[in-house]
Amino acid sequence: MSAPIRPQPGILDIALYQGGQSAIAGHADPLKLSSNENPFGPSPAALAAMLGALADSHRYPSTDHASLRAAIAGVHGLDPDRIICGTGSDEVIHLLCQAYAGPGLEVMHTEHGFAMYRISALAAGATPVEVPERDRVVDVDAILDRAGPDTRLVFVANPANPTGTLLPMDQIIRLADGLPETCIFVLDGAYAEFAEGYDGGAALVAARDNVVMMRTFSKAYGLGGLRVGYGYAPRPIIDVLNRIRGPFNLSGIALAGAEAAVQDTAWVAECLRVNATERARLTGGLRQLGIACDDSAANFILARFTDEAQALAADTHLKARGIIVRHPRNYGFPQALRITVGRAQDNSRVLDALADFMGAT
Repeated sequence: MSAPIRPQPGILDIALYQGGQSAIAGHADPLKLSSNENPFGPSPAALAAMLGALADSHRYPSTDHASLRAAIAGVHGLDPDRIICGTGSDEVIHLLCQAYAGPGLEVMHTEHGFAMYRISALAAGATPVEVPERDRVVDVDAILDRAGPDTRLVFVANPANPTGTLLPMDQIIRLADGLPETCIFVLDGAYAEFAEGYDGGAALVAARDNVVMMRTFSKAYGLGGLRVGYGYAPRPIIDVLNRIRGPFNLSGIALAGAEAAVQDTAWVAECLRVNATERARLTGGLRQLGIACDDSAANFILARFTDEAQALAADTHLKARGIIVRHPRNYGFPQALRITVGRAQDNSRVLDALADFMGAT
């Protein structure tokens, strides 16, 4: 008999990624607050650019993404030669693990970190290492105590998901200072736009040769369906990643939409303004109902109930009202619900529904 066909070590240890629910039986148009999407969608400029790009769908897209990289650099004051674009920041995570991790090496992430860190580490044959957080905040000392000569990548989401907490810049710098020189420190800034005064780690990247910043167009820019993200890193790292990146990883429509979106700064600023106002209102309303939650620096709130049974009952109650939120059990919070900050009327629906629920329990 021939030997069985087996995948590379680590592949069968990967649990499939679970996205946010998007449908409820019996509700034709539910209020979806489960995936941290921009409730206002893409900017009109981005929509117009995507429609314009449809006519060239028979043409292959740019392989170097030069126009999009220049637009990102111009808006954020970055060096375009230090930018790599991917199909969401997920692809940048995957490329980093493929290029710098492997058998016998470690990829570190925090206990409530994004599932793709572990998935990409295992796909590369590396060992994922989970370190604890402290009160739902990244614990710098725990990371530094565990990092060693085999640690090649350390992923930290800031603001963190699903907690929404923000690690102060002085702690980020302390972490960068304390990691081994052979280790790449990756700051995942998927929600960086929502944290006022935070550059996502761009200045740190400019000053170091082992720090990478990741950003996405899926959240603040409302382009989750296009799958566009980017990494900002030292040029030697960018050169390595480009060697294994697929040449046509982004479609022409995605490139056009992202370029227009990043340059429509007025649209983004208004979305961020509404988010900050509504985030504060939703946070205050939850606390008034006796539902615990941390101050969030993102576009969602982690609402913590007394136990998993109460969280599941609240989730069921919201679904009965046509409202979908996220039960982040797989992220280590069985007693919580993650609620995307929506429009004013959306958040009022959530608070009214939870007021009824808490009054009945």
